[in-house]
Amino acid sequence: MSNLISCGELAALMERNTPLVVVDTRAPEEYVAEHLPGAVNIRDIFSYLATTSEQGVAALRDHFADLFGKAGIGGDEDVVIYEDTMNSGYGQSCRGWFLLRYLGHERVRVLDGGLRAWKAEGRSVTDAPSAPVAVQFKPRPAEDAMVTCRQMLDSLSDAAIVKLDTRDYDEWTGESSSPYGRDFAPRKGRIPGAVWIEWHRLMDVSSGIPRFRPKEEVRAICREVGVTPESTVYLYCFKGARAANTLLALTEAGFGKVGLYFGSWNEWSRDPALPIEAGEPDPARMASRASA
Repeated sequence: MSNLISCGELAALMERNTPLVVVDTRAPEEYVAEHLPGAVNIRDIFSYLATTSEQGVAALRDHFADLFGKAGIGGDEDVVIYEDTMNSGYGQSCRGWFLLRYLGHERVRVLDGGLRAWKAEGRSVTDAPSAPVAVQFKPRPAEDAMVTCRQMLDSLSDAAIVKLDTRDYDEWTGESSSPYGRDFAPRKGRIPGAVWIEWHRLMDVSSGIPRFRPKEEVRAICREVGVTPESTVYLYCFKGARAANTLLALTEAGFGKVGLYFGSWNEWSRDPALPIEAGEPDPARMASRASA
């Protein structure tokens, strides 16, 4: 089954008398202005900065178990997550998809085209607040889904593991440390040996509503830097949102051995003991930047 759900499929789910939680990942002020009927707002899906130490992972599990439980997510319901569009919010809906799957909730999908697609089809939105009934969310972590800092460091000596940087061009080249500002993080550069595909290249924006490219197009872009469906791939960006977007695109395209380094550059850059690569990147490790 696809990890994406169309607006029509979601509308049909809403009409059934089956457990469903719709999650809006946008900023609270955007949510208050308008949202899908019944949707709950969990902004921390996008804003939470994680570390992948033992303590950091435990804190992440506890934090999101609490938030998901308060949103009415207990484990037996369908969950649909959305943002405005799948490229305007740095892939935040995909980050939520990853978090829920990592914590053991498999019945989660991302709204294909996001809020913009929903409204383009003439479907209703509301400004009415939701009132979810809190339940207990029990994490059942899928340990192999999240790449830790230690695993990423160990992978530097393993050429069989592809390290794939999905950040924006200025971050890849070391001109900026993050999307939050040039000097937001203490160091600029790349994880040594990484190849690069700018995250939004895997989406087609020609219709005005970004959606993932067809499977063969995604595979062709990945082949430019030596990534195939058989490759073992560790993805990273700044905090795991854009990389989660790429993870979902690769999953839909049939890539089966892909892990997400959730701490990403925000964690890596803050430890001076971890190696970085700076200077002009090797063109052979850069996928072309052709427009959609």
